[in-house]
Amino acid sequence: MNNYTEPMPADLLLKLYAYYKIANKNYDNPGSSTPLINAFKANALIQANKMSRDDAMKAYVKLVKNEVMK
Repeated sequence: MNNYTEPMPADLLLKLYAYYKIANKNYDNPGSSTPLINAFKANALIQANKMSRDDAMKAYVKLVKNEVMK
């Protein structure tokens, strides 16, 4: 994932953000200085908040394999 150079769609980045935060049990508020970005990040977390840590890890890997590595 670190070698990926193409721009990614915002919805994909937000899903990856939410899955990563849940998988790492990081429930801190989004830290952007831009309120709109924080709102989108918070919304992504709300949409995924019922996932278990294990499910979030699996969803992250699946999303990377299916959308980023294709």
